[in-house]
Amino acid sequence: QVQLAESGGGLVQAGDSLRLSCTASGRASSRPTMAWFRQAPGKGREFVSGMRWSGGRPYYADSVKGRFSASRDDAKNTVYLQMDSLRPEDTAVYYCAAAAILYPGRAPGDYNSWGQGTQVTVSS
Repeated sequence: QVQLAESGGGLVQAGDSLRLSCTASGRASSRPTMAWFRQAPGKGREFVSGMRWSGGRPYYADSVKGRFSASRDDAKNTVYLQMDSLRPEDTAVYYCAAAAILYPGRAPGDYNSWGQGTQVTVSS
């Protein structure tokens, strides 16, 4: 059973930065791919970024490319999402997710483990 715990959300102003963290439990082999999603009020859950524990570059949604950066710390079983140049439209609950396969898609249904979510609010 994979368990995920996010932290790092908060209230910031447009242009500010935040870093989200997600610590994973369970065997790495059971969660080869990690991702960040977000869900704004009244909207569906949206893919933000994905990465594999085995290596390779993180990949991003076009809406955050160039502003967000994902990374990982293998020793801590933790992935991070550095969010710079935040905009009011980035306001959402951000979720960490894990997939049991190496090459999932970008749909929420491709991921089988989820964290509780952390609120990010960006004021204008």
